[in-house]
Amino acid sequence: MTQISEDGAITPFHVAIPQAELDDLKQRLARTRWPEREAVADWSQGVPLAKAQPLIAHWREHYDWRKFEARLNAYPQFTTRIDGLDIHFIRVKSPHATALPIILTHGWPGSVVEFLDLIEPLTDPTRFGGKAEDAFDVVIPSLPGFGFSGKPEETGWDVLRTAKAWAMLMERLGYSKWVAQGGDWGSGVTHVLALLRPQGLAGAHVNLPLVFPEHVPANPTAQEAAAFAGAAHFGGEESGFYRQQSTRPQTVGYALADSPAGQALWIYEKFQAWADHDGDVDTLLGLDRILDAITLYWLTNSAASSARFYWENAKSPASPFSAGRIELPMAATTFPKEVFQAPRAWADAVWPNLLHWGEASKGGHFAAFEQPTIFAEELRKAFYSLRK
Repeated sequence: MTQISEDGAITPFHVAIPQAELDDLKQRLARTRWPEREAVADWSQGVPLAKAQPLIAHWREHYDWRKFEARLNAYPQFTTRIDGLDIHFIRVKSPHATALPIILTHGWPGSVVEFLDLIEPLTDPTRFGGKAEDAFDVVIPSLPGFGFSGKPEETGWDVLRTAKAWAMLMERLGYSKWVAQGGDWGSGVTHVLALLRPQGLAGAHVNLPLVFPEHVPANPTAQEAAAFAGAAHFGGEESGFYRQQSTRPQTVGYALADSPAGQALWIYEKFQAWADHDGDVDTLLGLDRILDAITLYWLTNSAASSARFYWENAKSPASPFSAGRIELPMAATTFPKEVFQAPRAWADAVWPNLLHWGEASKGGHFAAFEQPTIFAEELRKAFYSLRK
C-alpha cells in the first residue's frame, strides 16, 4: 500500500548519468596534477602517492560506472518530497508475508552503496541459510544532501529533521510496525528516532552505539579505557576532516567538486583508516567497490552538500553524541575496528530495554559494506523478539 501525503507522491526513480558527464570525468582524471610524494613511509601524512596514482589510473582506465548503474537500477528506487526536500530511497519488498520493515541509514563517506549486499540476505533469508520468519522489507534512503536525494537550500537539515523525515517516509509507505538501523551519521539519526518514538517504530539497532557514562570512572576497566582512548584518537588524529566539514564545508566543497582525484582521495583515506583489513583496504573491498562509492559522490556533485550535514549537526542541540536514556527497545553490534567501541555496561545504564548486544569477530566502521553476512545475522538476532 502506498500513501500520498500533502508533500507529494512517491515517484519511481531510475539512474541515468549522461555520457557527457562520464567523458568529462575521464578527461579531468587524465589532467590530474600531482603533488610530490609524501615525506614519510606510511599514511601519517595522508594517502601515499604510490597508492593514489594506481587508484586514479584504475578509475580512468578500467572502472565501469554503467555496470554499477545497472546494479542500482536492478532495485526499485523512488523519490518523494518530504518537508520541502526530495528524498531518494531504495525499497525492496520481501517475498515472505511476515517480513518486518526496516529502514537502514548510512553516514559519511557512505551512501546506499554500503547496504546493497544486504538486500537479498535480508529480504529473502531462505536463500542464505536463514528462515522465512527472519525476513525484512528493506528501505534505504539517501541522507539529505547525499547521493540522489535533494540538496538542502536552507539551514536546518540536522539529524532531528532527518529522523522526522524518515518517520514520515515509513508512514507514507504504509508501515504500521517497523524498525530502524544506522551507523556513523545513520547511528545519530537512528538514536534520534529512538528518542522520538514515532508511531510504528518498534525498535532500533546501531553499529555505533552513542552511549557514554555520565561521569568518567575513577578506575576505568580495560574496556572502558580502550573506549576513552578510541574517542580521544578520533577527536585528535582523525578529526581533521570533521573539523573542516563542520566549520567550512563550502570551502572544501569547491576543491572536491572541481577535482575528481581530490574527491576520490578524500574518501579513500577514510576507507583505509576505518575499515578492518590486513593493511590494504583494496584487498578487503576491491577497487571497483571502493570506486562505486566514490563515483556516486562525484556524479551527484555532493561533496559540499554532504559536508554541510556536519556543519548542521555541529550547530544542532539535537546531535546525540550522547543520546542519554532511551526507552525504546534498542540493540547494538560492536565491530573490532570501529573508531569508537562503547562497553556494554554503558548501554545497560541508559537502555533499559536492551534487545541484543553483539560483538562481531571482524569488521570496522563500514560494517555492512565490509561484512554483510555478519551484519545481516546481527540484524536477525537483534529484532527476533520483536516479531512475536
